[in-house]
Amino acid sequence: MKWSEIGILTSNEAIEPISNILHEAGASGVVIEDPLELIKEREDQFGEIYQLNPDDYPEEGVIIKAYLPINSFLGETVEAIKSAINNLVLFDIDIGKNKVSLAEVHEEEWATAWKKYYYPVKISEKFTIVPTWEEYTPGNEDELIIELDPGMAFGTGTHPTTVLCIQALERTVKQGDQIIDVGTGSGVLSIAAAKLGAARVQALDLDEVAVNVARLNTELNKVHHVVDVRQNNLLDGIDGPVDLVVANILAEVILRFVDDASRIIKKNGYFISSGIIQQKKEIVMEALINAGFMIEEVITMEDWVSIIAKK
Repeated sequence: MKWSEIGILTSNEAIEPISNILHEAGASGVVIEDPLELIKEREDQFGEIYQLNPDDYPEEGVIIKAYLPINSFLGETVEAIKSAINNLVLFDIDIGKNKVSLAEVHEEEWATAWKKYYYPVKISEKFTIVPTWEEYTPGNEDELIIELDPGMAFGTGTHPTTVLCIQALERTVKQGDQIIDVGTGSGVLSIAAAKLGAARVQALDLDEVAVNVARLNTELNKVHHVVDVRQNNLLDGIDGPVDLVVANILAEVILRFVDDASRIIKKNGYFISSGIIQQKKEIVMEALINAGFMIEEVITMEDWVSIIAKK
């Protein structure tokens, strides 16, 4: 089968929303070519970083690549993607140069092309994300490993918004907690919560592909007895009480279910939200306060924000 590789030259700020647009358009895999990866400092044990080729990265901005099957609807799909990206300016999101390119690739090329960008990364005090195809030896007995194969789901576990969420989970999860992960993607946050001692995690995602990938990853990490992965739209029809809700989604989406989160979270429980750009921080914080939460901590990384709010 032949695939069309769509590449969008954009800004770092637009990575999350454009990736989401591509995913919703049916993209089977997303690659992010960010030149910042070339200058990030990493421990020597992750030797794979030296294999990165500067020629694969843009001189400025970020290139987001996705793969779409070549069929009679491809033209309409690409135009819909372009329109959705252009509409991001209505939300004050910088879309950079917004140059779109198309190229044809064969399935075997697509299936392995993105893997060269994905390697073991220590993302927090406790956790290291390890691709399933890489061998890795923990540095000490306290290190927690999350093995991950994103497959066709959005989320490799190493994006700043995911890292912020996992760091927030380390601060808040207690043994025996009941937790909900809204928009689970590849399931990485649910897996982290289970490894931190949660008794039960509901991993919810509207996308059937993400649900299937998350189930495979929970089994791979041997936490499938704790994590219940299912298809669901945000918190629609979900009852509490729970100790914690975590959501790594766009700010505009978080605003849609803040009241539902407040309804099901126990008193003194937590709502961890991420996927928030700096310009949207105040809007989300105001919504959280109006819904009965107290802002306990705001964590930042690059241009991204994660908020830990207490009921």
